[in-house]
Amino acid sequence: MMSEKKEYQVTDVAGKLAKGFLRNPLTAVLGAFLLIMGYLALNIMPREEDPQIAISGGAVIVAMPGATPREIENIIVNPLERKLREVKGIEHVYGMAMDNVGIVNVMYYIGENREDSNLKLYDKVMQNMDLMPKGVMQPLIKPFDIDIDIPIMTVAFYAKDGSKINDAELFKIVRKVQQKLNAAENVAKTTLKGARKEQYNIEVDMGKLSAYHLSLGQIMKAVQSVAVDVPDVKGRTKDNKLVIFGVKNAIENVGDVGSVIVAQYMGSPIYLRDVAKVTAGIDIQNFKTAKINMRADEHSGKMGKQKSQITMTVAKLAGTNAVFVAEDVVEILKEHDAEFAKEGVGYLITRNYGERANEAVNELMMHLVITIIIIALMLVFALGWKESVIVTFTVPAILAVTLFIAYLTGQTINRITLFAFLLSLGLLVDAAIIVIENIHRHLHAHDVDDKEMDQLLIEATDEIGAPTNIATLAIILTMVPMAFVGGMMGSFMKPIPYNVPVALVASLFIAYIFTPYLSLKLLKKPKHKHPHHGKKHKEAK
Repeated sequence: MMSEKKEYQVTDVAGKLAKGFLRNPLTAVLGAFLLIMGYLALNIMPREEDPQIAISGGAVIVAMPGATPREIENIIVNPLERKLREVKGIEHVYGMAMDNVGIVNVMYYIGENREDSNLKLYDKVMQNMDLMPKGVMQPLIKPFDIDIDIPIMTVAFYAKDGSKINDAELFKIVRKVQQKLNAAENVAKTTLKGARKEQYNIEVDMGKLSAYHLSLGQIMKAVQSVAVDVPDVKGRTKDNKLVIFGVKNAIENVGDVGSVIVAQYMGSPIYLRDVAKVTAGIDIQNFKTAKINMRADEHSGKMGKQKSQITMTVAKLAGTNAVFVAEDVVEILKEHDAEFAKEGVGYLITRNYGERANEAVNELMMHLVITIIIIALMLVFALGWKESVIVTFTVPAILAVTLFIAYLTGQTINRITLFAFLLSLGLLVDAAIIVIENIHRHLHAHDVDDKEMDQLLIEATDEIGAPTNIATLAIILTMVPMAFVGGMMGSFMKPIPYNVPVALVASLFIAYIFTPYLSLKLLKKPKHKHPHHGKKHKEAK
């Protein structure tokens, strides 16, 4: 009688997982589910070029008309600095004292919650309003909003060659596009730089002003009576004139402005046109203009003439996909192509953070694929092509699990996240290689015929469970300290200690579940010839 085969007693979690999933019909479904979830996470997760770092701070602006910088420093800036130092989480406080105004800038430690920091700053200032000296105006608190202050796209608009459009008309068209872009999904903030607006310009002749015995204050009062905005007064020009800008509203044309009565002289009214030159134009006091260099020809690198431009910046909401937002912006701009062509307006996308983020992610994904292929080729020569296929499957499965967990925890795909995957890629295949190598050894052992395939696979997996678990835990512990690094570098490198341990734990489970399962499907026990054993068998008959 043949002795009954003794069933192997599993002792480690590796053997238990192998035994539980080896013949389970849902194992294949689980594998497909993991790959699909990873693929969806890869496409759905917000893509950024760099991780978004939580930086919080703000400025407290306190005006005191008529005060000197020394007074501002002593009675506003210094006391305010002392009070703000009482707030927990503040790293730096910078005070500035100028004529009529004091500004105290506050920077919190990196990683502090921005909303909480803003609230603490506002709360501390409001608590101490009773200590403000007499004559001080209501403090203005301006928190930093780094989430939306950094644009992901910049678009330069300009008038094409031969276009009759002027700067003011260009501004109107661009502002209309800005309004539409600002309504797009996940677009947080849009700004215009270098825009020139319509304006009536009043150039006061100082000679005529003194001839009529008038003061500039009388001119300003008269203009204010028809203008909502208080005019800005600039310094004297070369030809000894004072120029007032910013007059608008309550007037239809240049004649209306010129017909404003400034004063009475010898019983007759003195009109603004009598003492000043009034013209309709653009805000000539705006010196914040920019030029764009146009190529003389598309194929040559030579630069052509410069053109005035209006630059529109587009920022996204925190935690949203830079790629999708950038694509939406480009789509909206294309919708206006016909209108731009009709009006003679051209535009050039000078910065596209979404496109760069997509290229960075795709490039790193390509490097991941190349690395997986290299690992597969190395294993073909070391163990065989079937064993290589089994180990190669585990890599995308592990990355899929890690990506899905990263998606669930609200992370984004960026260069540092993918660098964490690349960093851990060599470690990810360790567990699978150890399991498949032990299975390979058992399949070529002398007592292979005495064991069932199931028993062999479970035994081989269980054997290496304890040392593999300890080795993986040791590697994880080397990554954990990185999570406690402070400052800018700590926040920047956070994806590494967050994702590498997850990937390593996933590699254990994938190796213990799918390596034995795939080995059962692909590998077979080698056929051994035992001539001596055959003779004895015949004699027994």
